[in-house]
Amino acid sequence: MAFIKKDFMITSETGQHLYKKYAKDLPIYDYHCHLSPELIATDYQFEDITDVWLSGDHYKWRALRANGVPESHITGKETSAKEKFMEWAQTVPNTVGNPLFHWTALELKRYFDIDDILTADNGEEIFDQLNKQIQEKKMTTRYFINQSNVALIGTTDSPEDSLEFHQQIAEDDSFKTKVVPSFRPDKALKVNDPAFNEYVQLIGKVADKKVNKYQDFVDALAQRIAFFDSVGTVASDHALEEVNYVAATNEEIEAIFAKGLKGDTLTAQEVNQYTSRLLVDLAKLYADYDWTMQIHFGALRNNNTKMFETLGPDTGFDSIRDSSNDASGLNRLFDAMNQNNGLPKMIIYPLNPTQFDVIGSALANFQSNDKGIKSKLQLGSGWWFNDTERGMRAQMAALSDQGLLMNFVGMLTDSRSFLSYPRHEYFRRILCQFIGEQVDAGKIPNDESLLKTLVQNICYYNAVNYFTKNTDK
Repeated sequence: MAFIKKDFMITSETGQHLYKKYAKDLPIYDYHCHLSPELIATDYQFEDITDVWLSGDHYKWRALRANGVPESHITGKETSAKEKFMEWAQTVPNTVGNPLFHWTALELKRYFDIDDILTADNGEEIFDQLNKQIQEKKMTTRYFINQSNVALIGTTDSPEDSLEFHQQIAEDDSFKTKVVPSFRPDKALKVNDPAFNEYVQLIGKVADKKVNKYQDFVDALAQRIAFFDSVGTVASDHALEEVNYVAATNEEIEAIFAKGLKGDTLTAQEVNQYTSRLLVDLAKLYADYDWTMQIHFGALRNNNTKMFETLGPDTGFDSIRDSSNDASGLNRLFDAMNQNNGLPKMIIYPLNPTQFDVIGSALANFQSNDKGIKSKLQLGSGWWFNDTERGMRAQMAALSDQGLLMNFVGMLTDSRSFLSYPRHEYFRRILCQFIGEQVDAGKIPNDESLLKTLVQNICYYNAVNYFTKNTDK
């Protein structure tokens, strides 16, 4: 019996109506993800279901580990694709209560028209069915993107990237989805990293600029920002553990930068001063280009040293960080950007769900602008450990209380998987249930025009308008 039905996740009749009529068929505007532009440019043909479904998916890897599967059958190179798939098949029933159970069912249904719940009993049969479809239908990267009705993809790219694959995609008239790079200068912020000097020189080389001082480095990054803009960038992205704003004079920042180049030990205050100053200076550049600045913060990364040394980063050993200083830090950071006349459009994604209201109230302090931008500073959609039903509803409730739900730019995949787009359907169903409940309770009027605008804005149109640069309007 089919599990994914037309009313999946939606018990409210009003919510079912809103989803079917206004949300279901809208395109996807995926403004932040980690898909490979090279795989899109070359239209990579997947070898089998393990290749497309399990490779690199640390969400599934965490569940497999929790289910007692040995690492050799998760990330091991000697284990066959079928063996890895069968481990996932026997794990899926144990993910009941976790969004992976829902996502798995959605992905099987939407891309392969399989209604059965994957189990150890039917795993071999489904493995063969999926692989047959992948080969016969030539399921490539672009196939899955086209099947998902994706209008735009914002990838995540380092400042030194040549962006050759983005340019290749843009020149291909046969592919209609727009793929744009996003500027992710995380290494530029790590002044206390042993490889900092090497990275600074790399940026200088690609920018064709000699870098000896802090301002030289900012100028080199500005050159890269101009290049990214020429290839279609509309957003930057920054990963921070926490936000501790500390001001620095020009003399102080140059001294800190010099110590970073030499590999000298820096104090926590000096690191915070450098990070704060570079974020403010970059924000001014982003504002000049009318980019959106994204900040993801609150992750404790690479906690398992043994596994980090074996597998590297982004392999499923990160967790939520607790903090008591982020509200003060963000307010001071926004204020410094604002005083520098360089507060860009911003989306803030706290990983700690207890901070949704705290951060939402901070954003409300800096919404003023003379360009008519609606909710210029956004409380981002439930991210990572919060892209669950509970996390999404908590984010929507906080945004409704502290800001304007009507102006919310909606869901993003933030994923490396080409099968992750049903998460937008998941979000839209949860959104329509959230709104439908309030309509049914008499908290939102049952006004068709109002509800249509609310649902369609959040699911698609707000993001299109928000990420369209003023110069393009």
